[in-house]
Amino acid sequence: MSSLVQSVDWLAIAPPTITAVVGLVVLVADLFVDERRKPLLGWLSVAGLAAAALMLLPLLDADRSTFCLVGDEGVCSYTADRFTLVIQFLVLGGALLTALLSVTALKDEGKRLPEGEYWFLLLSSAAGAALLPASRDLATLVVALEVASLPAFALVGLRHGDRKSSEAALKFFLSSVTATAVSLLGISFVYAATGTLHLTRVAERIQDVDGQLHTLTQTGVVLTLIGFAFKTAAVPFHFWVPDTYVGAPLPIAAYLSVIGKAVGFSGLILVTVVALPSYADVWGPALAALAALTMTVGNVGALRQQATRAYSAVRLLAWSSVGQAGYLLVPIAAAAYSGDPEKSIGSTVAYALMYGAVNLGAFAVAALVGRAHRLNRVADYRGLYASNPLTALLLGFFLLCLAGLPPGIIGLFAKVTVFSAAVDAGLGWLAVVMAVNVVIALVYYLRWTALLFRAPEGEPVEHRLPAPLTAALALTGVLGIALSGAPQLVLRFTGTGLF
Repeated sequence: MSSLVQSVDWLAIAPPTITAVVGLVVLVADLFVDERRKPLLGWLSVAGLAAAALMLLPLLDADRSTFCLVGDEGVCSYTADRFTLVIQFLVLGGALLTALLSVTALKDEGKRLPEGEYWFLLLSSAAGAALLPASRDLATLVVALEVASLPAFALVGLRHGDRKSSEAALKFFLSSVTATAVSLLGISFVYAATGTLHLTRVAERIQDVDGQLHTLTQTGVVLTLIGFAFKTAAVPFHFWVPDTYVGAPLPIAAYLSVIGKAVGFSGLILVTVVALPSYADVWGPALAALAALTMTVGNVGALRQQATRAYSAVRLLAWSSVGQAGYLLVPIAAAAYSGDPEKSIGSTVAYALMYGAVNLGAFAVAALVGRAHRLNRVADYRGLYASNPLTALLLGFFLLCLAGLPPGIIGLFAKVTVFSAAVDAGLGWLAVVMAVNVVIALVYYLRWTALLFRAPEGEPVEHRLPAPLTAALALTGVLGIALSGAPQLVLRFTGTGLF
């Protein structure tokens, strides 16, 4: 008789486990730490995220799986392959940079943001986000998605006595709960048709579904896709993004723009490419249409932002992130038509890494300028070069990376990679739409970049750089410049290992 006791590969699950354990330690420590020593909780969280990220290094050598079915070692619920490690690196690295931004933000906010709860929620969300790319069954996928999402709702609305923050959290909560309900309904239909939750088994069994269950299966596939489209902020499910980014503490807006997208897109990749390859004729055209719509609406929304409007810098970054989500969807759609879906998925992961580094850098500069200008308008960045030359140069570099212009070579490289994925898959029309959108995006990115070097109105405002903000800017700047010097490393690093 075979044993039902499973062995656990603790090394494979170390990154999300360490993040979750440090979150619990912070929560308990908050009860006993004196008010004056609360900042220590932030540095403990930074150290915990750094330790979790370092635990990815021993996993680079080989694929590891755990929580496998008894009697079938090939069907597992958790797999640490190359795809998992790249997304976990993006998640934990992004959470670490968010934590560095948060140390300064919490100090500036005073008692409006409770420190213990803030760090516990951030670490909990990061643990769920790190678990998601390793999930290889639909139940674990949904649990990881919710563990990443639920603390994020609270983080958005955590600021005491702020109606804007509460409204943002409510919009985010309602849209995300709707997405979860729709995707759960779709997953239940898929389970009813296939009798399994493991992604590889779903892929095998869904091809031979009984004729009477065919409509149920198709409905399940469509509902599951709609649920994940919400999570990726794809149009028309993007309406919560601008108000949520403005209402949230700025480090949390940065976190949602990068880690929130990493969670949504990795889940979407696992569901489509791994679990539902036989339904590529359903999700391929749908994702291609969503990609075209999302990048167009996002870029036009960013273009319409007025420089003198309150919070226009954050709103521009929010609309820009919607546009960038459209670019990220292109290679996933291309995987449906491509003879080499792994290469297409590698393009999405490569773009996500580039976008994560430079977008967090742009938010770090926004956090710095926001300390002196609470309304954080694009107009407030005029003449930044006169008072903070290095910061202005870094922001200009980040914006040029997002635009895909030299010297932001990594941005150009990432866009060319996505563009070639669409062309190779025969999606010429989508490549044309993307080219038009890149031109639209150039306008608002270059307009903001030019403003940095114009003569300031009145006396230039000196922006003091606290150590945590300096570290965040340095890390993102070094990463962006290094990748621009050797962009081919990104594609070599992002071989997904999903197949």
